[in-house]
Amino acid sequence: MTTAAVLAQTPNLKGEIRSEIGFDVDSIPALIHTARPGGYIDCFREKIIKTSTSEEIVGNSPALQKVLNRVAKVAPTDSTVLITGETGTGKELIARAIHKTSKRSGRAFVSVNCAAIPQELIASELFGHEKGAFTGATGRRLGRFELAEGGTIFLDEIGELPKETQVALLRVLQEHQFERVGGNRSIRANVRVIVATNRDLEAAIAAGTFREDLFYRLNVFPLEIPPLRERREDIPMLVQYFIDRYAREANKRIKSVSKDTLDLFQSYPWPGNIRELRNVIERSIILCDTENFSVDESWLTESRGRVFGPTGAAAKMGIARTSLELKIRTLKIDKNRFKASNAS
Repeated sequence: MTTAAVLAQTPNLKGEIRSEIGFDVDSIPALIHTARPGGYIDCFREKIIKTSTSEEIVGNSPALQKVLNRVAKVAPTDSTVLITGETGTGKELIARAIHKTSKRSGRAFVSVNCAAIPQELIASELFGHEKGAFTGATGRRLGRFELAEGGTIFLDEIGELPKETQVALLRVLQEHQFERVGGNRSIRANVRVIVATNRDLEAAIAAGTFREDLFYRLNVFPLEIPPLRERREDIPMLVQYFIDRYAREANKRIKSVSKDTLDLFQSYPWPGNIRELRNVIERSIILCDTENFSVDESWLTESRGRVFGPTGAAAKMGIARTSLELKIRTLKIDKNRFKASNAS
């Protein structure tokens, strides 16, 4: 059967591909090459594998090596992993490393940021929905667990899951089954689950916002990622890695890094961790007109309670200001205490 015939039998297929994968069927006519049931789902997964982007894990500090040793031990298993650490420390990078060195590496790695999806839609995003399940559900939609079948699903910001979705996730971990929203048929889930958070889940349990039984199911193998300030010996290597990467992309030649810049990088506390370092270097490369890399020292100033603007915390962490404001409200952080410390 031709691609056109398959699409004619599945009117919503193009939309599913576009929303789940991020590209148009029309641009790759050979994507759907079979009419057998589930055939196009396998094509989805293959495309996810090919288009998954990743960075190298850079560094040789004792703190990083300790993490990588634990990654090497847990990767060959199917155990659930709970990755903790500050924003920007590279939790997804570690999750990808676990997947790539596991027996599931030939299947899809599907990443979901639970904080970036409206709470009323997260269940549909994870488990899919049936036609008519809610207003706007004009057709069946595949969930991320179905796309990750046989592979790994990475749930970032797991502490942001609403209570009702926590129950559904608990069922997946306990019974390896789930149902699409609006459906009544149990679907088997052969998926490894890796989750990450920068929140204190035990405090969330005490506050009644996170289920204790789900925490214990997730906390089979905990991995804590150290902040950049605890692995400063990795900074020169990271600086060179990002300079090479962004100079190549900008078609620029960088021959050296000033000593003052390296000293500045090593003395700065990096509240946004590796993400902040990467953003500073990318910006510097764009503005650099010589073969000697340097950075504007004014960029490396702590935000002091500022959320918005070029020196605000959102810019330094590389996230949208609305996302940071939501986290501040959720975690009940008092921004004014940082401003007060600046005045003293």
